[in-house]
Amino acid sequence: MNRLSESLREAIEEEVATGKLLPGTHLDEIELAQRFGVSRTPIREALSLLAGEGLIEIRPRRGAVVAQVTPQRLVEMFEVMAELEAMCARLAARRMTEAELLTLEEAHERCRTAAAGRDSDAYFYANEVFHQAIYSAGHNSFLSDQAHVLQRKVRPYRRLQLRVRNRVQRSFEEHQTILDALREGDAEKAVTAIRGHVVVQGERFADLVAGLAQLEAAPPATASRAALETVGK
Repeated sequence: MNRLSESLREAIEEEVATGKLLPGTHLDEIELAQRFGVSRTPIREALSLLAGEGLIEIRPRRGAVVAQVTPQRLVEMFEVMAELEAMCARLAARRMTEAELLTLEEAHERCRTAAAGRDSDAYFYANEVFHQAIYSAGHNSFLSDQAHVLQRKVRPYRRLQLRVRNRVQRSFEEHQTILDALREGDAEKAVTAIRGHVVVQGERFADLVAGLAQLEAAPPATASRAALETVGK
């Protein structure tokens, strides 16, 4: 897969994650090729990559559409994500270097700034860096790869969670607990903290279901207009 296809994958994935392309949106190869100024071949390759990640589905006679995930499936994905991140945290508590701890602290400070400004979009990106720093600090490349794959699948829904009132501040406070545990090298505390931070249950589940319902209720025209926007504005 060439660099252009990978760049297109990232651009389309970002539109899914940010809600510009809603669940159920049809992704027309010709339209996308015209919008990005490329041929259909790299678009087709990018869509194939996204289908492999589970972010889109290739359907007979309909082509590519943004995947629609049921609440039950989403909860299952977050359960697995929580366990993968718990494994990463356990290893990071033992193996994290001083340089990696500094990287995590810097990501945490970016989260602090975004939380203070109540900027859920800025927090979303800083939050990703925070979690990815933990994946890397575990020094297990296979585990890190698996965590990244699932992280891509749940990205749109993590962003949706952060738009719930006060969730950004609570998320930051949970990050603080995780960071403190990793600083102390307390693996069990880190595991418990990050598992509770990621898993979807109780009120968080209800909020997520409500957010999904709002997405599904959005008129198709909204998604179509979004699909025509130029990336990088």
